Amino acid sequence: MRTGLRLDDYRKLLLEKRKNEPKKINALHEKGERFSSPLGATSTEEIRIFNEYMEQVNFRKITEAAPERKRPLLLKKFFKMKRNQQVEIYSKLGEKTRYSLGKVTAVGRDFVMLTNLKDRIWVPYEQIESANVPTGIPNYDNSHQYFIYDNDLRHKLLTNFGETVAKRDVYIQQFFEETLYTNLRMWSGTWVKVETPSETFFGKIDGTNDQRLMLSMFRRKHDMTMNDVLYVSTLRYTTLLSLLGKRLVNLFQ
Repeated sequence: MRTGLRLDDYRKLLLEKRKNEPKKINALHEKGERFSSPLGATSTEEIRIFNEYMEQVNFRKITEAAPERKRPLLLKKFFKMKRNQQVEIYSKLGEKTRYSLGKVTAVGRDFVMLTNLKDRIWVPYEQIESANVPTGIPNYDNSHQYFIYDNDLRHKLLTNFGETVAKRDVYIQQFFEETLYTNLRMWSGTWVKVETPSETFFGKIDGTNDQRLMLSMFRRKHDMTMNDVLYVSTLRYTTLLSLLGKRLVNLFQ
């Protein structure tokens, strides 16, 4: 449509018309003086349901393309959904089956860490036969049931991400997927019980090096490959005192 106006005059005319237009507030996409872009042409609830469906379809496609990764990916996805919730795990321990119950504390690339009132437990995905929610425990769809928005934390993450995350184990678990090798290194100095196919070791974690776990029990040293680790759990004080007593008895015999 030709108006016969120069561009500057036409722009002024449009601005004047805009000022005189009745202003309608879009409650969905307008917050005060700011606008939020709509997620799509359909309603927000339809978009959310569709996104969850697409996530499941994409996950199935990935597991079909890499069947050897299906089991670890399924376990990782399940434990992430149940983070900070109680789960039960049946894991292989030679010819036996070990039952573990606890709250999902950390989800790594190749392991899950559970905590309960007495123990902290590390279980590699390769050893897990079954994982489920215990009977009688509410089954929530995801692990984020309550939100506390921290503007100060948001500012720290935006301006100093690396240092902020490195200070808290909770943040590390949220933003990174550790391996069992790197996670156990963080627990250096902790007394643990490590079960392998051939033997059970007790000792304090000295560290990890070249995919090997090093323990020390008083003056004795133990060194094992991470591939041999079937199950790791923290030592209770009663067990530690019992081991110390046996050690003293052996010294005086």
